[in-house]
Amino acid sequence: MIDLEEVREKLKEVYDPEIGINVVDLGLIYKLEEVEEGTLHIEMTMTTPGCPAHDNISQAVEWTAALASGVGLVRVDVVWDPPWSPEKMSEAAREQLHF
Repeated sequence: MIDLEEVREKLKEVYDPEIGINVVDLGLIYKLEEVEEGTLHIEMTMTTPGCPAHDNISQAVEWTAALASGVGLVRVDVVWDPPWSPEKMSEAAREQLHF
């Protein structure tokens, strides 16, 4: 069984290189779900559809999530609905960006 909180904590090590805040605090991770034993499905988004770091960030999410206990396979889907907005950021991220 995958510990989804462990996955979430590991994903805090993946940073958006342009903004300098991790993908969890930015609110880019929409869903973490163990769809079958050892298989993790992640739904995430980017801050903009034309994000130049799209591939790097989604690959880093996949690789980092795979390091969590019990994870055998990771599937990352980048979605655009609902669109990302600054309201999805954690309070710490808003403070860091002076929102």
